[in-house]
Amino acid sequence: MVLVTATSEMAIAENLKQFLCVLSVSLGVATLPRLFSWFRHIPYTLLLVAVGLALALADVRLVNLSPELILFIFLPPLLFEAAWNLQWSDLKRELVPVCLYAVGGVVISIAVTGLGLTQIAGVPLTTALLVGACLAATDSASVIGLFRELGAGKRLTTLMEGESLFNDGASVVAFSFLVEFASRTTEPQISTTIASFLIVVGLGIGGGGLIGVGLSYLTRRFDLPLVEQSLTLVSAYGTYLLIEEFGGSGIIGVVTVGLILGNFGSRRSMNRHTRLVLTEFWEFLAFFVNSIVFLLIGDQIHVTRLVQNLGTTAIATGAIILARAIAIYGLAGVSNWLAKSQISRQNQTVLWWAGLRGSVSIALALSIPATLPGREEIIANVFGTVLFTLLVQGLTTKPLLEKLGLLDDQHLPEEYLEACARRVAINRVLQRLEQLVEPGSNEDNAEGYPITLVREQLKQLEADIDQLQNQHPQLQNLASKQLQAELLAIEADTYAEFVRDGRLNNQLSPLLLEVLPIEDRPAPNNAALNPPTSL
Repeated sequence: MVLVTATSEMAIAENLKQFLCVLSVSLGVATLPRLFSWFRHIPYTLLLVAVGLALALADVRLVNLSPELILFIFLPPLLFEAAWNLQWSDLKRELVPVCLYAVGGVVISIAVTGLGLTQIAGVPLTTALLVGACLAATDSASVIGLFRELGAGKRLTTLMEGESLFNDGASVVAFSFLVEFASRTTEPQISTTIASFLIVVGLGIGGGGLIGVGLSYLTRRFDLPLVEQSLTLVSAYGTYLLIEEFGGSGIIGVVTVGLILGNFGSRRSMNRHTRLVLTEFWEFLAFFVNSIVFLLIGDQIHVTRLVQNLGTTAIATGAIILARAIAIYGLAGVSNWLAKSQISRQNQTVLWWAGLRGSVSIALALSIPATLPGREEIIANVFGTVLFTLLVQGLTTKPLLEKLGLLDDQHLPEEYLEACARRVAINRVLQRLEQLVEPGSNEDNAEGYPITLVREQLKQLEADIDQLQNQHPQLQNLASKQLQAELLAIEADTYAEFVRDGRLNNQLSPLLLEVLPIEDRPAPNNAALNPPTSL
């Protein structure tokens, strides 16, 4: 008994060391863009993959990436955070194309990839279909993380996020049926397969809906931010495990819970302060998990296996890109005809090329039973294709967005904030110079500084800011968010001062949250960097 306990303690200590090592490397990568300006052109998630690949080439394995680690530990918080931040009003407008892409795209990807590998590379049909099922999942973490960093348009982001969230569930369900099909000696009936598919999806939606509604009702009975934060964390993992235990799709269940709590439960059952706390918590958790999972994806690459299967991997990659093109352009035409979606050709092109694969595809490949023939070949093909989509398609997505004119306004907020900061600084300089001017003296001789020129600079800055606001009305909303952020910060700092002085026992919730017309979503982090009251 003592020996077992000692062994368990050693295993825990070893796992903790591995975890800290992975986290240290990930956070070290996060600092690279600050130290070397060239790295700022590479999205953080893709930089992690590149560093992981470099470690793999040096044969440095940080940790063994298992399917259980991805599906049970990494995936639920990533799915929940994405669904929490996905606004239902935006998703509802794009529901037809999202559903077409999520379901039809999976079928097309499996069919085209399976056909290509079978006809061109001579791969057995079962193996080829399993490769297609693994690669049918456009990983939500990869896509959403990339689009957020690049600042893609709102509609484009909604289409990609919505498809990725539901696409993961459809891919996992299709993969499960194909594994079961490959393991059977008798051929299953199509009607039975369709019924099983509907049951799995229905359990995911139904179970997630019940949990989401139940938690929304429960959180109406009290106002305890830390408890509510803990409940959302438990709901993300608990929903996945519970629905999987009953034979449903845990992925679809987590997405459903996240959508309900993020769009209905948090607005009707939580005050705004609690919502902001929860949103910041989930943003941190998503960054934390992404920092680990993308590094491990690159670190798990086995170069020798990739070289041995280079031919079939190239065919699988070409097939999945072709299948993506057929699905995006073809189904967009159907959606434009049925629902008048009016998805532009530029958006379709980005949706096609930015269909990255990631952790879900790898988890599915690693979870293939060892008894099935061709398992190692499937894993090599999937890893190779995932690496291509992340490093080649991922790194060329930003130039594509710029080429198509979909990132024209990405630098506007930064330019506007810089102009506002300059105006604040010049205002303060002017105020100091005016204090130095003695009554009756020439103000342009104040300590040798010409006040008139300073005023002209200030006037020019104000004209530039007015021009930016007139040309881009959305900047008015940014200025409003700045003011709101500053006012809330002042109120929160005041309460914190009272707590530090012992005049309050607990930090109070900001009263201005109930007074100011603050939007449900918090402003970007950089929006509060420059105090706007003197702007």
